[in-house]
Amino acid sequence: MKKEKSCGIIVINDNKVLMVNQKNGVYSFPKGHVEENESEIDTALREVKEETNIDAKITSDKRYVVNYITDKGINKTVVFFLGKAISLDIAKQESEIEEANWVDIEHVYDTISYDNMKELWKNVLEEIK
Repeated sequence: MKKEKSCGIIVINDNKVLMVNQKNGVYSFPKGHVEENESEIDTALREVKEETNIDAKITSDKRYVVNYITDKGINKTVVFFLGKAISLDIAKQESEIEEANWVDIEHVYDTISYDNMKELWKNVLEEIK
């Protein structure tokens, strides 16, 4: 079975969370594929910058991981880190992102598209309370 890994950051700033609506209509946190010889952290920082133009800083070593099988039969692992924004001006990546914005922390759960990501968000909330 083919495997893929993506990494991203859950960027929190003043009770708002950076979220993206991908071109396929999925709402989540910015993330993307690990490139050859790239660390998880480097991937996460690069993808947030590419997708949203936000410079972020990772604030915790803890990894939040989701594993699932895609509809194409790919074994997918997604690793998220917690972070904060260094810059705040969003400019979405036109090729992949429909919209990127700051969502109030109390609306994040209802905004997330997939149940496995909702569970991950619940775990994050336990950590940041």
